Amino acid sequence: MTSRSAVVVPGGQNGPAAPLPLYAADAAEHRGARIHRIWWDEPDRPLTLTEAERGPWVLPQVERALAAAEGETLLIGRSLGSYASPLVADRELPAVWLSPVLTDPWVLDGLRRSTAPFLVVGGTADSLWDSAVAHELTPYVLEVPEASHGMYVPGRLAASAAVLGQVATAVEDFLDQVVWP
Repeated sequence: MTSRSAVVVPGGQNGPAAPLPLYAADAAEHRGARIHRIWWDEPDRPLTLTEAERGPWVLPQVERALAAAEGETLLIGRSLGSYASPLVADRELPAVWLSPVLTDPWVLDGLRRSTAPFLVVGGTADSLWDSAVAHELTPYVLEVPEASHGMYVPGRLAASAAVLGQVATAVEDFLDQVVWP
């Protein structure tokens, strides 16, 4: 079997072990990938980054993690992690983007230049999500009605846990049907 890796790039607040990136990484691991999790060099720094600082701050950390990856490599990026999209495009890597920042030109440039397939996951109640742009960028879209940036939906927590299940299934299907068929 070909060697596989997945690099997990977290959002700004909860790290790579937060539920969304954790389950996406589990899907890759269950398909034979070695998981490389990024923990931000300065964990409190993401909360103070300006829009212009985000990409230059994220890229070197992702480059280091990619250097350790071997074989067929997948990138899993959550929110702030989507600022790695130009690097992913340059390296022609498949990706899973969880709540990507579809309102930022830096992120959009990378996504538009990507030639490898990628899945985008977002919610209609997320101010950083743009449904039309998501569907323009890729045929692989999971859009959850009323879901926030954290993929929470109104109502009881069980409804948001069910969304996490939908995301996990979408990632598994994307990996099985597109990335590692």
